[in-house]
Amino acid sequence: MNASLRGADAVVIAGGRVTVDYWLMSRPDIKTAEQLKGGSVAIATFGSQADFVTRIALVRLGLTPVKDVAIVQIGTLPERLSALEKGKVQAALLGITETLMAQKKGFYTLVSVSIPYQGAGVATTRTFIRESPDIVRKYVKSQIEAVHRIKTDRETGKKVLVKYLGSPDKEILERTYDLISADDKLPPKQYPTLEGIKNILEPLAETDAKAKAAKPEDFVDIRFIKELDESGFIDELYKGRKR
Repeated sequence: MNASLRGADAVVIAGGRVTVDYWLMSRPDIKTAEQLKGGSVAIATFGSQADFVTRIALVRLGLTPVKDVAIVQIGTLPERLSALEKGKVQAALLGITETLMAQKKGFYTLVSVSIPYQGAGVATTRTFIRESPDIVRKYVKSQIEAVHRIKTDRETGKKVLVKYLGSPDKEILERTYDLISADDKLPPKQYPTLEGIKNILEPLAETDAKAKAAKPEDFVDIRFIKELDESGFIDELYKGRKR
């Protein structure tokens, strides 16, 4: 979204995953906000999605970020889990796979955060849409079909996860698939989330005048999703789907 603010020609045409889901995991001996007070939490980098969500998590626990708990730049999700395991931090913001791994090792879930957030998706430029609408239309249709395949072909969906996650154990793989394929997180109709864009703009608006003046609608073009939706194509794909 920072890039989108700088390049006003860019728009999101398909939502991808429309939530962010994280868990604030702590050492086994830290099970309350009071016990975490004075400690540190591992994130990716300052200003990152992990930083934003960590601040939400701490506030939900009744803690003041930075004042009550230090926020430490550590890096990737595996690096954060490693820092927690080695005792370099008292807590870490982790994704689903790392959270399940941490839980198996006895670490504690202080709080989970799931909010609408357009952190990932498919974007192009208004210029490309104007010059090559048929290519964009075909791409959006292919994404709708790919999402359908993930949701209705569990084994293929899990194979895709293994490609990117390595080889987690069976329980972790199954639970990760269930989470990421849920309709509220990976919607069948793939509309971008305006509320999720709003959640990105709000913290940016504190320091960026363009973000403060912007509206979520400025960053999306839903015409291609809407065409497929109104034609009945998406509903037909999911006809008879087992839930």
